[in-house]
Amino acid sequence: MISAYILTKLESGKEKAVFDKVKTLSGVKRAFATFGMYDMILEVSFESIEDLDEFIFVKLRKIPGVTDTMSIITSKVII
Repeated sequence: MISAYILTKLESGKEKAVFDKVKTLSGVKRAFATFGMYDMILEVSFESIEDLDEFIFVKLRKIPGVTDTMSIITSKVII
């Protein structure tokens, strides 16, 4: 199982449309609207790194209004 956090920058004015689309994507466990350098953080989980790769490059980055992503793949739960 691969878990990751994906920090996402969004085009101004497109936030709601992106949030609505992200809610429909499989693999998304939680989504957070944020302030600061990134506008949204996704907590995701997939069976394989290939599934994560497909999610980022084929699904997430193709959503109109998504301008940039940064992925943080987790190694283990500490607490």
